[in-house]
Amino acid sequence: MSLLRKLIDKVDERLGDGVEHLLCAHHQRRLRRLGWSEVFAAGARGRFSERAPVRSGNRIEVLIDGEEALAGMQAAIEQARSHVHIANWHASPDFRLTRTPGASTLGGLLASAAERVDVRLLLWAGPPMPMFEPTRKQVREVHEGFTRGTAVRCVLDARERTLHCHHEKIIVVDDSTAFVGGLDFTALQGDRHDSSEHPADRPIGWHDLAVRVEGPVVADVAEHFRRRWTEVAGEDLPAPNRSCPAGTSTAQLLRTIPDKTYDFAPRGDFTVLDGYLRALRSARRFVYLENQFLWSPEIAEVLLAKLCDPPDDRFRVVLLLPRKPSNGADTTRGQLGRLLDADDGNHRLLATTLTAHDGEQSAPVYVHAKLAIVDDEWMTIGSANLNEHSLFNDTEVNIATDDADLIRATRLRLWSEHLQRPERDLAADPVDVIDHLWRPTATEQADRETRDLTRTHRLTLLPGVSRRAGRLQGPLRGLLVDG
Repeated sequence: MSLLRKLIDKVDERLGDGVEHLLCAHHQRRLRRLGWSEVFAAGARGRFSERAPVRSGNRIEVLIDGEEALAGMQAAIEQARSHVHIANWHASPDFRLTRTPGASTLGGLLASAAERVDVRLLLWAGPPMPMFEPTRKQVREVHEGFTRGTAVRCVLDARERTLHCHHEKIIVVDDSTAFVGGLDFTALQGDRHDSSEHPADRPIGWHDLAVRVEGPVVADVAEHFRRRWTEVAGEDLPAPNRSCPAGTSTAQLLRTIPDKTYDFAPRGDFTVLDGYLRALRSARRFVYLENQFLWSPEIAEVLLAKLCDPPDDRFRVVLLLPRKPSNGADTTRGQLGRLLDADDGNHRLLATTLTAHDGEQSAPVYVHAKLAIVDDEWMTIGSANLNEHSLFNDTEVNIATDDADLIRATRLRLWSEHLQRPERDLAADPVDVIDHLWRPTATEQADRETRDLTRTHRLTLLPGVSRRAGRLQGPLRGLLVDG
């Protein structure tokens, strides 16, 4: 590296650190003013946020990748007896939830359901200026596509915080079943259909997650939809009835609602951030994160502290991130550079990504999932990315649980998919699996790629994590758009 390049990187690093301190201080002042200062209290106990009810008696099913998740959503909509309520970042009438021959479009599916039950669709109205998709013109066309000649009620929500959006992805059917996750009902910006096999015969693969929940926590999801719909659509829906116990899992609804957006939450809701910070601070053995972005300084600071002063010598952090995020790529790399520096060669941190392979044919697999697992004792899945948008400024919905059996089973399914090994091969201590399977596999594939050899596995090291260049972009962007 040239002397000039080193100098530029050092200046970028110092400026990035300075702006990041300003950004974190701004977030603390903002949440303190709103009455949420305890979110940043390092001594806060327990992994569940104290700002949201914890419900017992739930059944939680984790749906991995679009092929499984979208089919489950379609089946629930087809079986609705009372109503279907959907809130999403964007949805397209011509999108098909399954690729079976003759499968209905989403517009046709909802129109058919609306002939017998109430169907309400709440979508983000798009950015006020056409700086990125979906534009407001596109969303108006989508609205027309869903409602023309149908009984579907579709409302566009333009109450977004400046330069932000409504990002949550939820479905409520009959107030008895809810879906919460990261899947959008659109092919905009990527193909949501994929399976755990991640075939290489497509331009891009898509790894994503959702949960299907039944039981008392469904009423919390339904009430969240009701509150948003009532304010935006002006239709006062009845409060949902709380379901009887349907399983043995404890669950908590976590949300991000920016302040001054809705009358029902004038001081906002930041329980997604609260839940993440509590769980990560409590980590003793390992942290496993799948996410589209990792450039929240608040999240990075907790991970940095764990890497610098690990709770156990065998403590590990495994990250699964996209090779090229749709935005925020350099800002993610800047935080990863800091984490790598903190790891200081101790091999506690492992940053990985995915690519589909079939002989000479290959395709990127976009990691769009938003999942965290801590010690097999706490897990969250939803729509929230680990950036300022999702933790402070967009509307987001996640589900968290401490069901250890479910969490371990989910981790084994995911690791079986990514490591391309049967679950029985992964049943050992998680740290041993990380050290003896994750790291060697990812390292070998990265080495093959460096030597221009054909890759033989979908898992590899995330390239560029040692770069601190671009360090300034993340906090600067956050400071400018987070008013």
